[in-house]
Amino acid sequence: MPVPLPPQSGGLNGTVGDSPPMQPPSSLADPFFIIETTCVIWFTFELLVRFFACPSKPEFSRNIMNIIDIVAIIPYFITLGTELAHEQQQPGTGSSNGGGGQQQAMSLAILRVIRLVRVFRIFKLSRHSKGLQILGQTLKASMRELGLLIFFLFIGVILFSSAVYFAEADDPESHFSSIPDAFWWAVVTMTTVGYGDMRPVTVGGKIVGSLCAIAGVLTIALPVPVIVSNFNYFYHRETDHEEQAILKDEHSSAQGSTAGGDAKRRSSRNSLNKSVVHLENSEGFNNGTSSLEKTNIKAKSTVDLRKSLYALCLDTNRETDL
Repeated sequence: MPVPLPPQSGGLNGTVGDSPPMQPPSSLADPFFIIETTCVIWFTFELLVRFFACPSKPEFSRNIMNIIDIVAIIPYFITLGTELAHEQQQPGTGSSNGGGGQQQAMSLAILRVIRLVRVFRIFKLSRHSKGLQILGQTLKASMRELGLLIFFLFIGVILFSSAVYFAEADDPESHFSSIPDAFWWAVVTMTTVGYGDMRPVTVGGKIVGSLCAIAGVLTIALPVPVIVSNFNYFYHRETDHEEQAILKDEHSSAQGSTAGGDAKRRSSRNSLNKSVVHLENSEGFNNGTSSLEKTNIKAKSTVDLRKSLYALCLDTNRETDL
């Protein structure tokens, strides 16, 4: 028995009752968009403060990290402008022709590429990470070795892709339709990845593939030790700088404590000398005592002074030993 369907109003538009059509949620209200907006506002404020605080504006513009910051911020404003323009045009959109559709598809493709540039924000972490700074210095110092590596790979790709194409040309089950199509196989084989989507099926093709894999191992192994050596150099240099900074702080603190001990010893000597001078200039010492008593008192004072100085010397030696 057929089930009766509920009546629909609105004809062919497919809407039930008088309910309005569903609108897609706006991307401006997305929580991730709000978080990104907050981060971009902070990054922009930081960039402007650093720009106005920098004494040399041309040097600020030539700094690679500042360029990365600008490139990472610009896509947000482009995306925001396109979203606002899309929301303004959405209520009045009508039928578009084929040329407009192609232009819109091209614009969306360019917009996706611009959005991808936001990934460069991760390089901002290098300001606070010693490891990323060491890696950047290593790559900068190893540009010649990296250039040789790319050059060797380029020669190997052209050589082995041509060889495997001609070795597999007569086989109907060959996976290599052209030499440029074999470039992917040569790169994957020389880097010893081997996805297996393209593989030789003839004996000659397998021989070429074996030689390609061996050549790839030798090609990559040649410049890698130089790059590792540069990394070790910059790593040990950074650790040495940190150790020197720690030793300098300890030395400055030790000098401060030594200066305090010297000041204490000088004050003790001055107080002893003042006490002796005060004793000699006192009226009771000059009037009420005989010459023999004066001599005995001076001798006792001198002995006390020598004992005090000897104790100070012992304290100095003890502090020096410590």
